[in-house]
Amino acid sequence: MTYAPFEIIGADRSSRWLVTCDHAANTVPDFVGGGDLGLATCDMERHIAYDIGAAGVSRALADALGCPAILSNFSRLVIDPNRGEDDPTLLMKLYDGTIIPANRYADADQLEMRLNRCYRPYHTAYAELAARRADTVIVSVHSFTPQLQGRPPRPWHVGVLYAADTRLARPLLARLHAEPDICIGENEPYGGHLPGDAIARHAIAWQRLNALIEIRNDLIATPDTQIRWAERLAPILQQALADTGRP
Repeated sequence: MTYAPFEIIGADRSSRWLVTCDHAANTVPDFVGGGDLGLATCDMERHIAYDIGAAGVSRALADALGCPAILSNFSRLVIDPNRGEDDPTLLMKLYDGTIIPANRYADADQLEMRLNRCYRPYHTAYAELAARRADTVIVSVHSFTPQLQGRPPRPWHVGVLYAADTRLARPLLARLHAEPDICIGENEPYGGHLPGDAIARHAIAWQRLNALIEIRNDLIATPDTQIRWAERLAPILQQALADTGRP
């Protein structure tokens, strides 16, 4: 079977929403180290390789919103689609205390090959989906580990990340804060956006409404919990969009 660096769900759905999942998979294509980055299986199943549970949430959220979704099909350790092409962390050599053997001596040719076969096709498809309507709203789904090595536990259940564009983030945060049983992080566990990242490239540059949602991965570790969180978030997102005055 021919390798595909992304998966599109519901391409013919008409909703203005677009769900994206930049770190959906821990796949290492055969053309990268013969399909092996030199890490143990247990490391490839950790948050360093992909956003655990985010793919399942993305699929269920796209179903709930009646919209398309695009999911990456390569590990963030192969190349990170949520970084600009000039970002020094585009190809990680060390992540959360773990050295990535296949990346340690990766040269410019190796980087260019991964860009051409994984990163750029993903972003081309992403751009086409985002452009299918003039009023596209992008919601990017990510997950985060409950605790990085040597760091304090992270208490948040859900984080909303934003930088300069707060048109959807602010009403979304207000709606989430109204939920009595969710601990909300504002620009937590990370701050804002990076120059050239996926939201900057496909939403902010085009003035598209957008939200980046981070969910703690222990809360979405099973298909059932992924569906439950998607079904809970969908009406909150719809309400937040209505609150923007741009429904």
